[in-house]
Amino acid sequence: MSAPEKIAAEARTEFGKGAARRIRRDNKIPAVIYGHGNEPVHVILPGHQTMMALKHGGANALLSLEIDGSEQLALTKDVQVDPIRRVIEHLDFVAVIRGEKVTVDVPIHVVGEAGPDTLVVNENTVVSVEAEATHIPEFFEVSVEGLPAGTQILAKELDLPSGTTLLADEELLIVNVTEQMSAEALEAELEEAEADLGIEHDPSDEEIAEAQTEAKAEDAAQESGSEGDSDSE
Repeated sequence: MSAPEKIAAEARTEFGKGAARRIRRDNKIPAVIYGHGNEPVHVILPGHQTMMALKHGGANALLSLEIDGSEQLALTKDVQVDPIRRVIEHLDFVAVIRGEKVTVDVPIHVVGEAGPDTLVVNENTVVSVEAEATHIPEFFEVSVEGLPAGTQILAKELDLPSGTTLLADEELLIVNVTEQMSAEALEAELEEAEADLGIEHDPSDEEIAEAQTEAKAEDAAQESGSEGDSDSE
């Protein structure tokens, strides 16, 4: 993890929905810093600079917030984003100090292409670890390049940097490389599952036509058999 980006924060003195809207109209973000037994600290952050810092720092971005002349390291914990405009509406941070160990969920990035006729399933997209606040891994990379079906990658096989301790179960399944199911097998499995649930479908035009053809063939076969019996008499 690179050095935390420094951002000048303003102390927030006005609260409520109206005040929050005014802050956002000025392209700024309301935020709260929790932790270390202190009262929550309410601040206002510059919108664009903060957004870029979070984008660069990843899910566990660490920022150095300058508040009234003092520095506070703040670990990102919750980002509220407007679902339509996709802008940050509010941020929650946890106050940390240099050298302090913190518990975080680090994303898993799967890279590479597994062997032919395989399906790669990312069973867990994050893994819980303990790391120094200033040395949190941005992500863990897992390569599946050329791996055959049946390969399973567990949490204990992750390449953790020095100073990072795995907190998740060592046997936690991270990536599962399975045999790719054919379209026919998938359809058969779906039909079986629907039958178990009692789901019925109206026959398609193709199925109706096929059934009619089979019925005509059976009738023709029966007629042929009847004629043969008559001749023998």
